[in-house]
Amino acid sequence: MENKMKIEIWSDMMCPFCYIGKRNFEKALSQFPNKELIEVEWKSFQLDPAMPGVPKYQNDMYRFVADRKGLSYEQSKKMHQDLIQYAKSVGLEYNLEKALVTNSMKGHRIIQFAKTKGLGEKAEETLFYAYFTQGKNLNDHYTLIELGKEIGLTETEVNTALTDHLYVQKVENDSREAQTLGARGVPFFVVNRKYAIAGAQQPQEILQTLEKSFTEWQKENPKTELETLQGKSCSPDGECK
Repeated sequence: MENKMKIEIWSDMMCPFCYIGKRNFEKALSQFPNKELIEVEWKSFQLDPAMPGVPKYQNDMYRFVADRKGLSYEQSKKMHQDLIQYAKSVGLEYNLEKALVTNSMKGHRIIQFAKTKGLGEKAEETLFYAYFTQGKNLNDHYTLIELGKEIGLTETEVNTALTDHLYVQKVENDSREAQTLGARGVPFFVVNRKYAIAGAQQPQEILQTLEKSFTEWQKENPKTELETLQGKSCSPDGECK
């Protein structure tokens, strides 16, 4: 298996800046010439573990935030309209008037299971889109089954993710790990366990960190070059010569 530089990303699928940060990271990575030598792992960070499944003002994001932060309804709406424009600038459509606020644990459990199938990034993207663009309820069992199928999981696998306490432990372990690394919020990117990027930074800033980290990583992980005496051999594709 080829050695790769690892990037870990902590997020919560109900964090608007996490979805924006994901897009900025993707743009930076697309411009990085050695992206095939990057391994990305998505990790859980639950912003509000105490959030009820059906909180007060669940179907009114503007009023929910106004009530929680002590803002007027107009102030909250203005803040969210600015956020919608920010998301639009990176190619995202935020329909916050349709968003259904809820506890994010069930979504994180599905992400944790999806990671065991190599579907962590697909799970993140699917749940972000479901919440911010489609206005789907990420606490509803049947909705989560359908989203799980979009990710590539079976109904049985989604049910396992939602009932096996192992996946709660994985979520909680990720959150504790992030805090030990200095995270106070999300998104939080850790590059090669040497550099951290907090918040939704611009693609160019992310790219600079990638380049700096990768240069150091290459020095620490030099590619082995062998002098090969070649004889007749067979390859995995069945060709022998």
